[in-house]
Amino acid sequence: MSEKSPHFRPSIETQKSNETTKRSEKTGQGGETHQQGSDDARLTTAQGVPVSDNQNTLKVGSRGPALLEDFHFREKMFHFDHERIPERVVHARGYGARGYFETTDAIPDLTSAHLLQEKGRKVPAFVRFSTVAGNKGSMDLARDARGFAVKLYTEEGNWDIVGNNIPVFFIQDAMKFPDLVHSVKEAPDRAFPQAQSAHDNFWDFISLMPEAMHMIMWTMSDRGIPRSFRFMEGFGVHTFRFVNAEGKSHFVKFHWKPKQGLQSVLWDEAVKINGADPDFHRRDLWDAIQAGDYPEWELGVQVFDDAFANKFDFDVLDATKLIPEEDVPVRIIGRLVLDSVVENFFAETEQVAFCTQNIVRGIDFTNDPLLQGRNFSYLDTQIKRLGGPNFTHIPVNAPKCPFAHFQQDGHMAMHNPTGRANYEPNSWKDGGPRADAETGFTSYPEAIEGEKRKVRAELFADHYSQARQFYESQTEVEQGHIADALIFELSKCEVLDIRKRVAAHLPNIDTDLARVVSDGLGFDEMPKPHAPRRDMVEGLKPSDALSILKNGPDSFKGRKLGILVTDGIDGGLLASLQQAVKDVGGMVEIVAPTIGGIKTSDGKSVSADQKIDGGPSVLYDAVAVMASADGVKKLASIHPAKEFAADAFAHAKFIALTGEAEQLFHAAGVDDFDDGVFRLEGKDDCADFIEACGKMRFWQRG
Repeated sequence: MSEKSPHFRPSIETQKSNETTKRSEKTGQGGETHQQGSDDARLTTAQGVPVSDNQNTLKVGSRGPALLEDFHFREKMFHFDHERIPERVVHARGYGARGYFETTDAIPDLTSAHLLQEKGRKVPAFVRFSTVAGNKGSMDLARDARGFAVKLYTEEGNWDIVGNNIPVFFIQDAMKFPDLVHSVKEAPDRAFPQAQSAHDNFWDFISLMPEAMHMIMWTMSDRGIPRSFRFMEGFGVHTFRFVNAEGKSHFVKFHWKPKQGLQSVLWDEAVKINGADPDFHRRDLWDAIQAGDYPEWELGVQVFDDAFANKFDFDVLDATKLIPEEDVPVRIIGRLVLDSVVENFFAETEQVAFCTQNIVRGIDFTNDPLLQGRNFSYLDTQIKRLGGPNFTHIPVNAPKCPFAHFQQDGHMAMHNPTGRANYEPNSWKDGGPRADAETGFTSYPEAIEGEKRKVRAELFADHYSQARQFYESQTEVEQGHIADALIFELSKCEVLDIRKRVAAHLPNIDTDLARVVSDGLGFDEMPKPHAPRRDMVEGLKPSDALSILKNGPDSFKGRKLGILVTDGIDGGLLASLQQAVKDVGGMVEIVAPTIGGIKTSDGKSVSADQKIDGGPSVLYDAVAVMASADGVKKLASIHPAKEFAADAFAHAKFIALTGEAEQLFHAAGVDDFDDGVFRLEGKDDCADFIEACGKMRFWQRG
C-alpha cells in the first residue's frame, strides 16, 4: 500500500519517532507561526487545492474585514461546524436560567439601541453558562474557560452577547479555531482525555502558538476553576461598536460584573468536588434561584474612540488583548438578574441558539478577525445542530417583539407567510412587510481600503506583554496557583520536547515563574526562551481588576456553611450559628454520621442534609464541627470525617468548632490551629465567625 494512500497507517514506532518532528517555520508579520511542509505533506483543501496560509483569513488589508470569497476558511469552518451531532461541538455542557435585564444608566449619546435609551427599561433575558472542552456528560469543575452567553429579548429584536468568563481568547484569527478545539478535545485515536487540557495534543499546539500565552495565564489561574457561575465575571471578548442616532461611532467592550463578588476553588478541591458532585455548578445555580437568592450582574462598558485606539500599545481588534480598566474605566449601565429556572432543560437550555451576529440597531461589529469568523460559524453550526433554518421558531430563540418576513418552508417550519405574497417588491394590497430606512438596522459606514491578503496586523505580534501584566497583577497566592497549574498540566505530557517548548515561553512572562515551573518539571536548567516576535511593551502597570482575590466578596452572602454535627451537641448554639448565617444571606447544610440526623443534648432531633461520606468539606465555603465528647470519638474513627477536617484545614477555609471537636482535627493530623479557626461558645462567637468568613479563605495558612 502506498504511503500516499489515505488509508495508510504508520506503525507505533513510526508514530513515536514522528512525535517531535521539526518542521521548517516562518513567521508572519503578526508574529504567527507558519509551518512549511514538503510536497509529500502539503496541506490542501478537501478539493485537493494546496493551501498557502493556514493561519489567517483573507482580509481587506491587515486590519480590514474578512472576505466571503475565502473558500479555504469557509470549507474548514463548514466542516468543523458539522463534526458533531446532536450536541454542540464546544460548550456542550451548559446550564441556563431566565431573568431580566434593566437599564440603570441611559446612554443615548453613545448608541441608538432602544433598550439603552431610557433608565428603567427592562427586557426578558436568557443566560447559558458552559464549559468549553467537555461533552454533555462531563463534570462541572474541569479547568477550562466558561461560556457566559446572554440573550436579551429587546423591543427591536434579539441581542446576543456571546461571551466568556475570560476577556481574551487563545487565538487571533478564526482560521485557527478548529485546530484549537481539535487539540484540546480527546485525541482521535484513543478518544481521551475528556474535558481537560492536561495532555500532549493541547500543549503541543499551545507551544507553537505564542499568541495563546495570555489566555494560558488566565486559564491556569484561578479563573479556570470558578467556585460557581454566580461568582464569575463575563466578558464580550471582542471590540464592538456603539453607533448613536447621528451615526457617530465609538468602540465598546462589554463586561458582566457579579454583585456577589469573585470566588474560585483550589485545584485539589476541584478534583474532589468533581468526584463528590459532578453537577456542582448546576446544583448551585438551581438551589440559589429556588431559594430566592437571585444572582445579579452589572453590565459595564468600556467606551473609547479612534484616538485612543490609535495610541493604545496594542491593537483593539486583537482578541488576545484586553484594555485595562485603569486605562478605560468600566461604566455601569445596567443590571442582569436571574430569577427563574427553566421549565424543561432540553426545550430551553439545550435548544437555545446564541450567535454573535445577533445584534440590534445601535450595536455594530468591528473587523476583529476572530469575531468575523464567529459571525459565520455560529449560524452555520446552529443549522446543523438544530436540524434546519427554522431554529428561530423554537420559543427560546424566538424574538418577543413583533416580527415579519417572507422566509418560508424548510425543516420544522412552525409558521409561514400568510396570504398570496411571499416576495417583495410586490403590488398586492396586503403585500406584507417592507424595509424601513429610518428605523431599520444600518451598518456603520466605515471606510475600508487595502489589498486582498491573508495577513495580520503587525501589532498582533506582541504575544507576551499582556501575559506578563496579568501575571504581575495577581497576588502571591494566585501566582503560586498559576505555577502549580502549569506544572500539573505539563507533567501529563508524555513528550519531553513539548514540556520544554511551553516552558520556553515563560521567561518572557516572568523569570521566577519560569524557574519554578522548570524546577517543578525536573529540568536541569530552564529552557532557552523563545525570541519574542515583536519587542515587548515595558512598564505596563499591574491592574487590580485582573485579580480574583482583590475583587472578592465582602460578606458571606450567597455562600454555604457546612456544619458537621454529632449526637449530644448544644442545640441552642447550633441554632445561633444557623441564624448568624441566615442574617447575612448565607446558606447552611447539616452533615451528620447518618442521613437520619442527630439528637441534641436536650433530646431534640436535627435532620441531616448530607451523610458524612456524601458531604465532604470541599462542597462548602466554610465549615463548622460541633461534636460531643462521645460523638467526636465516633467521628475520629470514620475516615470521611477525618478527611472533612483535614481538607478544610488544608484548603485554608475558615473553621469553627466546639471544644470537643478539636479531637477530630488531631485525629486528622492537624495539631496547630491558627487565627482562621474559631472556638464556638456563645452567640457572639457565631457572629464573629460568620463575619470572618466573608473573606472566604484564611490564606495566611498556606
